[in-house]
Amino acid sequence: MIRDNPIVTVIGGAGFLGSYVVRRLAKLGFRIQVLSRNASLKAQKLNIAGAVGQIALIDSDATNYKKLEKCIEKSDYVVNLIGTLYSRGRQNFEALHHVLPQKVAELCTKHKVKKFVHVSALLSEDAGDSQYAKSKLAGEKAILKHYPNASILRPSVLFGAEDNFINMFNNMSKISLFMPLIGGGNTKFQPVYVDDVAASISACLQDKEGITNGKIFELGGPKVYSMRAIMELILKITGRKRLFLSIPFPIAKTIACFTGALPKPLLTLDQVNLLKHDNILTKQDGLKELGIKPRHLEIIVPTYLS
Repeated sequence: MIRDNPIVTVIGGAGFLGSYVVRRLAKLGFRIQVLSRNASLKAQKLNIAGAVGQIALIDSDATNYKKLEKCIEKSDYVVNLIGTLYSRGRQNFEALHHVLPQKVAELCTKHKVKKFVHVSALLSEDAGDSQYAKSKLAGEKAILKHYPNASILRPSVLFGAEDNFINMFNNMSKISLFMPLIGGGNTKFQPVYVDDVAASISACLQDKEGITNGKIFELGGPKVYSMRAIMELILKITGRKRLFLSIPFPIAKTIACFTGALPKPLLTLDQVNLLKHDNILTKQDGLKELGIKPRHLEIIVPTYLS
């Protein structure tokens, strides 16, 4: 019966990746607690992903540690998906990428959680000029210190129907005659399909042998693209013709000084620093290790671009 099945808490489960994770876990019969700000509004559709009472939407900021602990103390498994691309007030890199993961790891140990899966990001370990990268790496180290058996996933940029990557450049191509190429558009990415990352999380939670315990898995798609190649693919799929505008890194930094102050910035100084480093696998293929065959960008993207 559903009420006797194991409980998994998905922190940040109302977001892009979270919706795919919750649907997969619901099919496997897990009882799921989705902890997220405004979860009852942002994730209403998830209620129909499982049986009646199988999915609980919990409205709370993950940094409300009392409410966080109430969720974790009832959990058999925990998945943390919290992350941000820009630092703002209390929702800053240090708080969300370092302090929060450490707190989750401590609570998982305290309450004897069977498995903790943390989603980090694929980034160059020498990207020391990026606070985003520094905070992500600090969070990983803190997790493995306080919960050594955690499984850490490092995906490259995610793509899927609701993504903020392919869709952002597609929307830009609808209104602009120019496509910006920061640093000449030479930065390399290995985009990974969002549901393949969800499948990776599921695989870690179902690992009964402990093979994934204490391991870091880098997740990338089957093909590496430059930023320019990704934009060219978007234009090819949509049938648009646009000019490319190369923006050197120093000029991009100047632009970011202004755009970075916006409530939802299109570009920040930290993102410019990140773009100096390739976002591709540096270790073993994590998807292959987890038994997952990655899906191709060229096959999935045409199904949702217009």
